[in-house]
Amino acid sequence: MKIIVDEDKCTGCGICKEACPKGAKIWDVKKKAMATNLEFCHLCTICAGKCPEGAIQVIRDEPNEKKDSE
Repeated sequence: MKIIVDEDKCTGCGICKEACPKGAKIWDVKKKAMATNLEFCHLCTICAGKCPEGAIQVIRDEPNEKKDSE
């Protein structure tokens, strides 16, 4: 799983962090948003849906794809 933020579109508004149920644990917003600590992410995609710039893309692992830790 990964969260991709398009730096060309992101304005650093922080709406992703505010909307996310685990916002403070996952999102670091300074000049641009950056998703960190993805082990806390529930894959709800609220961040992507609330982003006014459409700058966030949540990519889920394929069902048969092995995780790095396996």
